[in-house]
Amino acid sequence: DVLRALFGDLLVRYAICSRLEISNEEVAFKFNDYGKPYLEGFPGFHFNVSHSGEWVVCVIDSLPVGIDVETIRQIDMGIARRFFSKDEYDDINAKKTCDKVDYFFQLWTLKESYIKARGKGLSIPLDSFTIKIDDDGIGAKDKNDDTKWFFKQYEICSGYKMAVCSCNDRFPDEIEMIEADQLRKFFSDCIAKTKC
Repeated sequence: DVLRALFGDLLVRYAICSRLEISNEEVAFKFNDYGKPYLEGFPGFHFNVSHSGEWVVCVIDSLPVGIDVETIRQIDMGIARRFFSKDEYDDINAKKTCDKVDYFFQLWTLKESYIKARGKGLSIPLDSFTIKIDDDGIGAKDKNDDTKWFFKQYEICSGYKMAVCSCNDRFPDEIEMIEADQLRKFFSDCIAKTKC
């Protein structure tokens, strides 16, 4: 977890330096009242990070955004009863037994990306809103929030689920893969040039 958190920090700094064309020295993080980091001095730059298993993921946008990645594993479905809304729990139970775990992690990553995009983290109870996946797409129903949120799920590899939530309805079709060696080289070059 410590190593993944470190790579998350490096990935965010890489995205910031690359996209905003600023040096690492100019990157200053602040935190909102709920602990969500933001980039000081750049109110139009939003980001979020998540990690699980072999993956560290980051999303950036000009509007609030959240991301979550999870390793699919066997879980006690009592977690869904305890943390999901009644409608979500009913949707899981309507699935075939072989599809329940997969659907659980679809919902989990969508819910996590939503609360992270809102910037309030787990101060928003997971059962206080409902994620609905149907033929019309993915939506969030939350009596405490009337913001129009948009969602996209990405397939990164088997055994994982990943979801992004944003106020922006434009998502890239594919994700950009950054290898650990690219990060190492980027920051090594920055140090060598003393621009970071």
